[in-house]
Amino acid sequence: MIMNDKISAWVFDLDNTLYPASANVFAQVDVKMREYVAQFLKIDQDEAHRIQKSYFREYGTTLRGMMTHHGMDPSPFLNYVHNIDVDMVAPSPALSDVLGELSGKKYIFTNASTGHAERILARLGIAQHFDGIFDIVDAGYQPKPNPEIYDLFVEKFQVDPQTSIMVEDIARNLAPAAALGMQCLWIKTDTKWGKDGAGEPYVHYETDDLVAWLQGAV
Repeated sequence: MIMNDKISAWVFDLDNTLYPASANVFAQVDVKMREYVAQFLKIDQDEAHRIQKSYFREYGTTLRGMMTHHGMDPSPFLNYVHNIDVDMVAPSPALSDVLGELSGKKYIFTNASTGHAERILARLGIAQHFDGIFDIVDAGYQPKPNPEIYDLFVEKFQVDPQTSIMVEDIARNLAPAAALGMQCLWIKTDTKWGKDGAGEPYVHYETDDLVAWLQGAV
């Protein structure tokens, strides 16, 4: 088990990590992405869905694929797909309490936008605990698990990977963090993409209950 007082930085993914995947926030984003792709490429919804998923598999995000193949401006896309109802995310006093007990700084490292992250953190009631957000814009629109953006994250916040831990719901996104020397916690989900890499040695810890795991660390 992680020793709380030995950790200088806690690095959290956002969606399906700080709140349960069962909140189904991504289902809204998924629909919005399909709509935007259909409108941008002037194609029907079925073809847009096929392209959306193809780019997600190949590039890590639909956005990266659309930028690469179609020269799409990322800003309108991000604004559109993150214009969603976050009320399905329940406030989490228990998460807030345990975050307050963790030593070290706390950061968000997300493939989403800062605006989306701020809305989710506010809804959960935990925004006050975080020292910074590293989003898709900071990453130059390159998604996790591109190793280069983990270096950018470390540089931006001057964290020491050797005394940091990364928390993620997509197991393969932990590989570059582990390569830098971070400890890695996988939040188990039932999603196919979340399980990709789950059996690899870079998954040092796993849990299906983030709050309980963090409580055990303090």
